[in-house]
Amino acid sequence: MTVKKINIPAAFDRIDETWSPHIAARVNGQEVRLAKIDGAFEWHRHDGVEEAFFVVKGGFTMRFRAKDEQWDVAMEEGDFITVPAGVEHMPVAEEECWIMLIESAGALNTGEHVSARTRTDLPEL
Repeated sequence: MTVKKINIPAAFDRIDETWSPHIAARVNGQEVRLAKIDGAFEWHRHDGVEEAFFVVKGGFTMRFRAKDEQWDVAMEEGDFITVPAGVEHMPVAEEECWIMLIESAGALNTGEHVSARTRTDLPEL
C-alpha cells in the first residue's frame, strides 16, 4: 500500500501554465485538482456533475447564468463554493489565483463545451 503526502501550497510551484488543472489526489471516484487561473475562462456547464472550488491564494469571481438570469459570486482566499450540476458558470480572475477543485474523475475542465482550453490526461502532482 502506498500513502501519498502532498503539500498543497508547494505543489503550485510545479504548475507552470494557467487554466491547466493537475491532479493532487483521487478520493472515492473524485479528483482533487489544483490550478492557477488568470483572466476569464469560458462559459460552460457540467451535466450531471457537481464541481467544488476552494480558493487557496488570491481571489476570483464566479459568474453564473441560468435562463434569463446572470449573477456573480466574489470568491476570496479561504472561500469554498459548489457549482450545481448543469449550471453554466465562468471563473474570472483579475490576477493570478490558486484554486483547488473537487470533481468526478475524468470530468472535462470545460464540461460539455470542448474547446482549445479543454484538458485531457491531466498531469499528476
